[in-house]
Amino acid sequence: MVTALGTTATATWNNLLAGKSGIRIGQPFSELPPRPLAMVGDKPTDIEDLLELAVAEAIADAQLTPPLTDCGVVIGSSRSFQGRWEQMARSESWADNPWLEALPHMGAIAVARQIQSQSPVLAPMAACATGLTAIFQGYELVRRGQCDRVIVGAAEAPVTPLTLAGFEQLGALATTGCYPFAPQREGLVLGEGAAVLVLESASSWLARSGPKAYGRILGGGFSVDAYHRTAPDPTLGGSRLALKNCLYYSGLKPQQVSYVHAHGTGTRLNDAHEVQLLTEGFSPPPWMSSTKGATGHTLGASGAIGAALCLLALRHQVLPPNTGAQDESIYPKLVTHPIPTDLEVALCFSFGFGGQNGVLALGLDRTSAEISGSV
Repeated sequence: MVTALGTTATATWNNLLAGKSGIRIGQPFSELPPRPLAMVGDKPTDIEDLLELAVAEAIADAQLTPPLTDCGVVIGSSRSFQGRWEQMARSESWADNPWLEALPHMGAIAVARQIQSQSPVLAPMAACATGLTAIFQGYELVRRGQCDRVIVGAAEAPVTPLTLAGFEQLGALATTGCYPFAPQREGLVLGEGAAVLVLESASSWLARSGPKAYGRILGGGFSVDAYHRTAPDPTLGGSRLALKNCLYYSGLKPQQVSYVHAHGTGTRLNDAHEVQLLTEGFSPPPWMSSTKGATGHTLGASGAIGAALCLLALRHQVLPPNTGAQDESIYPKLVTHPIPTDLEVALCFSFGFGGQNGVLALGLDRTSAEISGSV
C-alpha cells in the first residue's frame, strides 16, 4: 500500500493508528489556489510509480518471486494516466509523446510486465467503486478456476489541474481539511495512493505452504443507481441493493458485521447517505470509520485501500480511527481512536459518481477446509 501516510502498508497502518494525517495545504499548480491535498511526495506523482511500489511490496509479502506467468492481473483506476494526458495536451509536439503508453488500461499492463504475467489482464473503471470492482473481478477469476492466483487492486494519481478544477466547479473540495461524518464537514480532499492484494485459491496457497493469510473474501454486492451524474440516490435504492446482495451472497446476517470501513468522503451528501444506510440496515449499528481524513480521497483506489485496511484490522484485531474532526459526529458509533476488538467480519463500502455502489465482505482466515478465497 502506498498513501500520503506512508509508502508501505506498515507505515500507513502505524501512522493511521497514531492519529496522523497525510493532508497538507499545497499549491502544485501556480494557476490554481492552494488547497489541502494528500500527496505521497512533494509534487504530484505518476500512477505507474505508485503501482510499481505497491506490487513489489505485495508479492514480497506473499513470498512470491517473478516471473509469475500464471498470475492474473486486475488493476483499476478511475483517472488512470490523466496527468500525463494533460501534460501532453500542453506539449507543442503531440506526435512525439508516448500517448499509447498512457491509455487507460496501461496501468494493468505495466503490472503484468512487472510480474511477467501471461494470464488474464483486466483494467476496470467504475468511478470511486473501481478498487472493490477490481478485487471482486479477481475473486471471480479464482472462483471460476480460471486462475489460482491474481494480483488485484487500484491506483490513483488525481492531483492534476483538470481534476482539481472539475471538483472545484462541483463545489466538492474542502478548504481546510477532510472531516468525515462531522456535522460541519466541508468536502473532500484529493489524495494519491495505491493498494495491491495477492488473491489466491486455498489449494494453491496450501500447496506452496504460503505465509499466513490476512483474511478471506466472503462475498460482494454491486449495483448502479442510474439516478444522477454525481449525487447519490436519496431513496438509497442502489446502495441498499449492494449491501443486501453482499450480505446474502456472503451468507451473513447484519448482526454478524461488527465493523464497516465507510466510503466517508467528508461531503454533505455522501456522509449523510451512508449514515442513513447503516442506521436503517443494522440494529444495533456497527462500529464505523472512514480513513479519508488521513489519506485523502484517492478516488478509484479508495476501495482497494479500504479493503487493505480492513484486512489489517482483521489481522491486528484493532479498528482504525476516523481521522478528522472528532468532537461531534452524525453517526452514533464512530471509531474516534484505535479500538482493540474481537473482529471476525468487516465490510468495505465504495460509492462513486454515476451511482456506482460496491460493498465487499472480508472475514478472518479459518481452517483450510473453510477457505473459498484467501488474501
